[in-house]
Amino acid sequence: MIRYGGGGGRTSVVCGYLHCDDPIFDPVVRALPPLFSARPPAGPKAAWVAASIQYALDASDGRDPREAGMPVRLAELLFLEVLKLYIDSASPRLSGWLAAVHDPVAGRALAALHADPDRTWTLAELAAQAACSRSTLNDRFGRLLGRAPMQYLNDWRLQLAAELLRDTTLGVAAVAYRIGYESEEAFNRAFKRAMGSPPAQWRQRATG
Repeated sequence: MIRYGGGGGRTSVVCGYLHCDDPIFDPVVRALPPLFSARPPAGPKAAWVAASIQYALDASDGRDPREAGMPVRLAELLFLEVLKLYIDSASPRLSGWLAAVHDPVAGRALAALHADPDRTWTLAELAAQAACSRSTLNDRFGRLLGRAPMQYLNDWRLQLAAELLRDTTLGVAAVAYRIGYESEEAFNRAFKRAMGSPPAQWRQRATG
């Protein structure tokens, strides 16, 4: 408990945190500033945020076993809502992945890649999805994300592969085909380059 001052109205501060064993996909982490503020507009959204915080506080005492895990799930939903508010604010501080999501060209391309990562994409097909030329798409990705669209796709596929290796019992070949690689050998080389070890060895370490 921290006490400050003594005059004025009472201020209550609710603190919480989210933890994950592995870093979130790198472009997202780099895009987030160390501190930002999001204020929901008056109306149902603001009421939902306030009610969710209060519900999480009420459920966090653990006295009702039916509510086990509910505060954690509410914290995740609140975090997503805050991110959406921050992105929708179109803040001039937006950069990196968040700026790309908000961009009318790069955002459409990112949505297509994330919705169908195992598709054999070409730059021309992706540019058609984003309703722009290939050079424009390359320029937007390079300026906002520091990499070409196909390099971003490769990085995203390898992130998905890591999750499949850690969280499922699929074989290495099955994981490779699931994320869009046409051969296990090519997948092994790409994964080792990015993660520092072949998929099978990485899985052993990740799963303990």
